[in-house]
Amino acid sequence: MSNQRNGDTKPPCLPRNGLVKIPTQPNGLGSASITKGTPAVKNRLCQPSSVDLPIPSLASPLSLAALAGVSSPPSASLRLPGSPSERQLAVDEKILNRLFWYFSACEKCVLAQVCKAWRRVLYQPKFWVGLTPVLHTKELYNILPSGEKEFVSLQGFAVRGFDGFCLVGVSDLDICEFIDNYPLSKKGVKSMSLKRSTITDAGLEVMLEQMQGVVRLELSGCNDFTEAGLWSSLNARITALSVSDCINVADDAIAAISQLLPNLTELNLQAYHVTDTALAYFTAKQGYTTHTLRLNSCWEITNHGVVNMVHSLPNLSVLSLSGCSKVTDDGVELVAENLRKLRSLDLSWCPRITDMALEYIACDLHKLEELVLDRCVRITDTGLSYLSTMSSLRSLYLRWCCQVQDFGLKHLLSMGSLRLLSLAGCPLLTTTGLSGLVQLQELEELELTNCPGATPELFKYFSQHLPCCMVIE
Repeated sequence: MSNQRNGDTKPPCLPRNGLVKIPTQPNGLGSASITKGTPAVKNRLCQPSSVDLPIPSLASPLSLAALAGVSSPPSASLRLPGSPSERQLAVDEKILNRLFWYFSACEKCVLAQVCKAWRRVLYQPKFWVGLTPVLHTKELYNILPSGEKEFVSLQGFAVRGFDGFCLVGVSDLDICEFIDNYPLSKKGVKSMSLKRSTITDAGLEVMLEQMQGVVRLELSGCNDFTEAGLWSSLNARITALSVSDCINVADDAIAAISQLLPNLTELNLQAYHVTDTALAYFTAKQGYTTHTLRLNSCWEITNHGVVNMVHSLPNLSVLSLSGCSKVTDDGVELVAENLRKLRSLDLSWCPRITDMALEYIACDLHKLEELVLDRCVRITDTGLSYLSTMSSLRSLYLRWCCQVQDFGLKHLLSMGSLRLLSLAGCPLLTTTGLSGLVQLQELEELELTNCPGATPELFKYFSQHLPCCMVIE
């Protein structure tokens, strides 16, 4: 085992937008991306780490011992680099098993290429739980000297126990090749995501028939499958379904989902042609099991659709009507009166929502912990006064609420339960008004991006008086 030579430095592995690029590996794995599980539902900004963690060198085994919590003898500092005892320490699996928890997924990908001992430790599934490999079409094949294409080996992913994949730009043939070449595809894969792909009805049917373990399915930007394909391929074992930017999805697709997925617990839908009628299709069984419904940019949904939804799915705990621009205060009143179990509500980009809707929310949704009001441009300080009575609210998003002023912030100062507050893009807030937020001593995250009143002096003031709060500038 040796250190990297000067001429063999590998390209940097930098995280961006939650994705991690894996450098090309010599075992035929090709390059791929890994993304943290759970998409950014809360639309938080991606904050890169402010401290770069160095890749440990074999010439500094003392740092290995220190990070692993192993005490070193006093004479350790006198040992010469490369001595047998240092090399033994650097490959001690007990130490490495504790040390590698300190590194990000990106850094683990690089560390796994240092030597076989490190790879053996790092390829344990426990180090990759919650991560999803992202594979693009071009990364699935190696070009042979003859010019022919050969599907890459996915054995390295199988060893690490990945049970979810995101495939980008794939065709029916690519999916068949993936099923044939990934050892865990038949029973071990629980989650599949297809993005910007040309999968057809036939390909979707083969995938769900062959991959018997899939219970979570995402289809994004896939315009070649039809509603008939959903009728022929959806299986009752699926508990979570996400469909977005697929042009052939309309009311009949919701009918297929409601009839074929009785155990559905989560549905995420972005479909421009879904109407109010579709929200009446859900069955009594789904009314009991479905707890999460996200309707993003469903432009045709009105208050009549909200009526159908609250009666069909009374047990929702998470609801998003983001971008449902025809929903008004009356629709929010229906939600507040009938969905008392809600813990998260997203009304962002609903321009018809006013302070009256916030009064309904404050009066009836006593279990609500998260409220997203981004771009609700008709909300004023009066609406914030209603919210100030909500003792359970922990996260409040008010991005680009252009009528919120300093007086409204004063109402929020009594909300001791708040842990996250976003005021990004609120143009009327002043430095004086924002400085009063230091009274929220339990605040953990404060977003002030594009806020004119957020000055360098204010950030310094926050660093002194809110030392435990992450302030996003």
